[in-house]
Amino acid sequence: MFVELAPAIELIWREAHLLDRKQYHEWDRLWAPDGRYVIPIDPETEDFESSLNMVYDDDRMRRMRIERLTSGYSISVAAAARTVRTLSRFVVLRRDEDTVTLSSAQVLVGHRRERTFVLGADVTHRIRLDGPEPLIQEKVIRLVNSEDAVNASGFLL
Repeated sequence: MFVELAPAIELIWREAHLLDRKQYHEWDRLWAPDGRYVIPIDPETEDFESSLNMVYDDDRMRRMRIERLTSGYSISVAAAARTVRTLSRFVVLRRDEDTVTLSSAQVLVGHRRERTFVLGADVTHRIRLDGPEPLIQEKVIRLVNSEDAVNASGFLL
C-alpha cells in the first residue's frame, strides 16, 4: 500500500520544499485547477463555506495571493520569514480510484526579524491521482493555535 501512496506523499514533500524556498509559481503548478486551500479558524469545522477562515482560496484567489507575495510591493514580503517545514505521520483517510486523502502533522519553524517561531498543524491533503502526475485537489491546515490571535505570516502554510 505504501508504494501506491508514494506519489502522493512525494507531492506533499515537494510542496513543502517549494514553499520553504518561496517558489510560489512552481507551487501553484502542483494544484488541480479546481483546487482549494483552506485554513479554518474552527479546528472542528468541515463546512468551510459557512465558517470563518484565515484563508479560503480557490484557483483565482490562490493566484492573487501568489502575485501579492511575489510582486515585491507587499510589506509582508519585504521582511518575509525564512521557513523550514517538516511533514510526517501520514494516515490514509479516504481512497478511491482517482483520489487519496491523507492526514499529516506539520511543524513549521520560521525566522523573521531576529525571532524564531514554531507553528504546528494537522494538515489534510486530497490528492488527485488520475492524471499524468498527482495534483493537490484540496489542502486544509488546522493550526493548533487557530482560535488564538495569529500574526500575519507573510508566507504560505
